[in-house]
Amino acid sequence: MKYLNSILFTTCFLIFSLLLIGCSQNNKSDKTEDAEASESIKDYQRIIENGKLTVLVENSSTSYFVYRGENMGFEYEILREFAKEIGVELDVKIVANLDNLVDMINNHEGDIISCNYTVTRERTKLIDFSVPYLQTPQVLIQKRKEDPKNIDELIREPIQLSKKHVHVWENSSYYQRLIHLQEEIGDSIYIEPVNGLIGSEELIEQVSQGIIDYTITEENIAQVNSRFYDNIDFSTVISVKQNIAFGLRKESTVLKAKLDKWLTNFLKSKTFKHIYRKYFEIGVAGMNPNNTYSTTGRGKVSPFDDLFKAAGKKHGIDWQIIAAIAYQESKFTPYIEGFGGAYGMMQFMPNTGPKYGVYPNSSPEIQINGGAKKIAADLNAWKNIPDSDQRLKFALASYNAGRGHIEDAQRLAIKHGLNGNMWDGHVEKMILNLSKQEYYRDEVVKSGSWRGTSTFNYVQKVFNRYKEWKSIYR
Repeated sequence: MKYLNSILFTTCFLIFSLLLIGCSQNNKSDKTEDAEASESIKDYQRIIENGKLTVLVENSSTSYFVYRGENMGFEYEILREFAKEIGVELDVKIVANLDNLVDMINNHEGDIISCNYTVTRERTKLIDFSVPYLQTPQVLIQKRKEDPKNIDELIREPIQLSKKHVHVWENSSYYQRLIHLQEEIGDSIYIEPVNGLIGSEELIEQVSQGIIDYTITEENIAQVNSRFYDNIDFSTVISVKQNIAFGLRKESTVLKAKLDKWLTNFLKSKTFKHIYRKYFEIGVAGMNPNNTYSTTGRGKVSPFDDLFKAAGKKHGIDWQIIAAIAYQESKFTPYIEGFGGAYGMMQFMPNTGPKYGVYPNSSPEIQINGGAKKIAADLNAWKNIPDSDQRLKFALASYNAGRGHIEDAQRLAIKHGLNGNMWDGHVEKMILNLSKQEYYRDEVVKSGSWRGTSTFNYVQKVFNRYKEWKSIYR
């Protein structure tokens, strides 16, 4: 009997102990959940109290860049609307090395990752994602052959990547896709990994220049960059559509919930459709030349020669330079909508045009006069440069990129022992360097990120056309 009582006591004790342990574990679990919820609330409250939402961006057309003095970027404009919704300012932090993105977000150096970030299984182990705002496949970037007869030499099927060299960011979904693609085609692809200091757009530029053969990026990025590099082909799809979303810390559940709810409604709005169209549907102004006036030898530069001459006389500048700018900007098309919302023959940005009396519905005469006034002001801003041709190149660069960027390049040139008053071989070198993200950490760079290579090419094309037209047309 004593033996049975002992067994009964021991059994009851064990059951009671297990119940206590279970309750203890449940309490710990509840406390952990409460702590996480409390931390998430504090995380969001900090954003509201500080009055700013810090986003980690890359210098790219889809993430964030500066175009003609205006902050732009597909993701930037979306998050700017969200920041307005929660009553804070949008604080942009450019990330030079994209390999650091996850560490930076988890170390509270930013609140949201905004870098055209693909949702992958590996990334979801480290961070959370918002609801996707875009779905897009990965595409192969390759250079079009100069001879149209060689078009068949382009890769049209992924299996043709066998034994080809493809450069991609190592910590990207592109790299993982190529790993899987090797298995699918049953052969090796020579994957050339690059670090996070080199972005997709820099690799696209290298393909365009023939430095590398191939790279991979999302179709939306390729669409935007085809405006700047008209010799790239991105029609070969190598993946299914993938989700693109904003990245957040796992603890930022309140911020994620608010962002998700807002995005779900915003993606159906006219504002989102306008932003999407501005970046992905509107072609570059003047992409298709007006052949009637695109070559010399016809006696006229354009249908508007008399207006160019009158504006040149009024503002004391050669009319041919105004015409050369108009040709480069719009191919003499008065009512065209261009990249980023630029409008008209002289492609004024919405915040700049009114300063020169030019609006989207202004007459060709007013547009041309406004453009002449703008280039005259840019020439005057560089009046301390003694050589007239060099001064004009600085003015053209300012017209294209905004004066702040060119002043940055001039300061960099001086810092590196070059002549700050010489465009050719001096300041233009720094223009090309400013296409690289690491230069934005330099103390002399004040105006923000933009595509320096585009400005470099712009100056060359407009100046050469001006010189040619000046020698032929009076």
